[in-house]
Amino acid sequence: MNARTAALLAQLAQRPLLCDGATGTQLQGLGLAPGACGELWNTQFPERVRSVHRRYFEAGADLLTTNTFGGTACVLESHGVAGRVHELSYAAARLAREIAGERAWVLGDMGPFGGMLEPLGETPVETVAAAFREQAEALLAGGADAILVETMSDPAEAAVAVRAAKAAGADLVVATFTFQKTTVGYRTMMGTTAAAAVAAALEAGADIVGANCGTDLSLPDYELLTAELVAAADGKPVIVQPNAGSPKLVDGQVSYAESAAEFAESAPRFLAAGARIVGGCCGSTPAHIAAIAARLTST
Repeated sequence: MNARTAALLAQLAQRPLLCDGATGTQLQGLGLAPGACGELWNTQFPERVRSVHRRYFEAGADLLTTNTFGGTACVLESHGVAGRVHELSYAAARLAREIAGERAWVLGDMGPFGGMLEPLGETPVETVAAAFREQAEALLAGGADAILVETMSDPAEAAVAVRAAKAAGADLVVATFTFQKTTVGYRTMMGTTAAAAVAAALEAGADIVGANCGTDLSLPDYELLTAELVAAADGKPVIVQPNAGSPKLVDGQVSYAESAAEFAESAPRFLAAGARIVGGCCGSTPAHIAAIAARLTST
């Protein structure tokens, strides 16, 4: 295990860590068109991407997430740039690394590949595994301290991504799922329970597990979900990154209702439920992260 990863785990054993918040909505505020390829900004507008990382760093984030959510060849193909995986993910990791310095750590972000694995879908597991490994190798080469496999609904896809990251040389892999509230409890879009999702990630080699994003989940819902995740995690650290409320269209713009203060109020409850890392997802801003940092410092 490399020294930076060891230092991250040592800090995590001593105190809760704070992750950053949303990247996509921040970039849209800087001019990224909805549906456009945000990963291209890592080389086209590096200072804009760097500025997002800087804001979260200054807000107190311990963990900065690379701008590579849709960075696999599978996703980039839809933008006509499937051949630029290494270039874009490497550049993204370098940008985050520049801001993180020695105080913070960089999570190399890998989101869903955008399809369904065989036999439910038409995409071979080998194709997806190769795509995730290619991206993970580029992120690690660029300076990522760990790989974040996030917003997963299919535990099989999450397992493929975790194994690919480990095969690429990642010492530390974080795996998070997205859940929705149903009549029978919290489930992923595939109908998977928190316990089953966590079990699949751990069996594949994940070192930290948790939840991010989520459909129509309130902050109290995330608190209950956190307890389920912790119970299933078998002693592994748990990360929770809620949305800042459910998105609503106001005057043609997507907005999120949870204020920074409301967001911060929930952080101690997530920690009380057993989470070791807290942060934000869609709609969260540097102000949300700064509010959590202030709250954690005062408790």
